[in-house]
Amino acid sequence: MAIENVTDKNFAEQTSKGLVLADFWAPWCGPCKMIAPVLEEIDGEMSEKVQIVKLDVDENQETASKFGVMSIPTLLLFKDGNVVDQVIGYQPKEALVDLINKHA
Repeated sequence: MAIENVTDKNFAEQTSKGLVLADFWAPWCGPCKMIAPVLEEIDGEMSEKVQIVKLDVDENQETASKFGVMSIPTLLLFKDGNVVDQVIGYQPKEALVDLINKHA
């Protein structure tokens, strides 16, 4: 499964079923650019366990404020529509894999 870009309009629907890792990011954010290839790797290796979505906070401020996102990247892990975990800032691949496996 490919990483999907989501918006305020379809965010709730896209995070409502199964395990979904939502990346709140912006194009100008350095750490967001650093974590992007890590998320691509995880998507390639763990797509049967988790769906990864990206939400541009500049274009989708409603969803970002709903979840209290103040720093980016913020990664929220949803299970069947509910936030079960959160990490802020760049994370190494191993930390994200552990986070996903903890809830898978």
